[in-house]
Amino acid sequence: MLEILLDATVRAGTPILFATLGAILNERSGIINLGIEGLMLIGALAGFSGTYLSGSLLVGILFAFAATFVAGSIHALITVQLRGNQIVSGLALTMFGVGITALFGKGMVGLTIDGFTRIAIPGLSSIPVIGKALFNQDILIYFSFLLVFLIWFFLYRTRSGMGLRTIGENPAAADTCGLSVSKYRFFAVTVGSGFVGIGGAYLSLAITPMWIENMSAGRGWIAVALVIFAGWSSPRALLGAYLFGGITAMQLRFQAMGTTISAHILQMLPYFFTILVLVISTLRLQKGASQQPEALGLPYDREDRK
Repeated sequence: MLEILLDATVRAGTPILFATLGAILNERSGIINLGIEGLMLIGALAGFSGTYLSGSLLVGILFAFAATFVAGSIHALITVQLRGNQIVSGLALTMFGVGITALFGKGMVGLTIDGFTRIAIPGLSSIPVIGKALFNQDILIYFSFLLVFLIWFFLYRTRSGMGLRTIGENPAAADTCGLSVSKYRFFAVTVGSGFVGIGGAYLSLAITPMWIENMSAGRGWIAVALVIFAGWSSPRALLGAYLFGGITAMQLRFQAMGTTISAHILQMLPYFFTILVLVISTLRLQKGASQQPEALGLPYDREDRK
């Protein structure tokens, strides 16, 4: 029972983890992206259509990354180059993602593919309780583990990562030191959006190997809240994503067991905890315990530098 629940937790938390990691990369540069929900839908449709047309799951993943990279570049153009309102641009990106996937996904509804299969790691997959949940999974889950480390290493152990964090804290100071604020931010928004797209593709290539309209079902908004809860840290994002994955897995398990609790209440649980996370995070902000980038949400124009 516990092994099954842990396995479901990891699988349910993985798309949220990818989305959260992408959003962290965005916000570490100082750019807010509320288009995560739309990007996940674009990634889900692009991943499914790429796989269906080519017969290759790898091509599907590349399609998802490329499509959301391009969609993210629109947000980057508006917020970085044109210094537009980041909140409005992000919300517009979400609405764009919902609309364009509904339009172009009509012909894909009802089609199926062979999704990712599990790859057991010899020895480790036999560990009691956690072995199956962590070491008998598909390749994208293993990649998500690696991505958590790579983003942490990039941000805290490389010169480019430290430059990106500096831009998120004080872009004027970074500009004075010779760093290109616009290039760093453009990179963070587009590549981060690509990682969000992989999270969306995981929905249509692994969890449910088919295209379903609006299949992200609010996971993008959970990821937005989780960035704050995780303190803009990729290792904490891993824990937070699995927390929400566990809540989702439990509510599905309760429904399968035929509980007398209303299905609507059970479906509401992940979003209730999202609100709770936001409340806790706001309290932490008020106490000064947050690691929020100082320049988050603030456009930068070197002509305004004083």
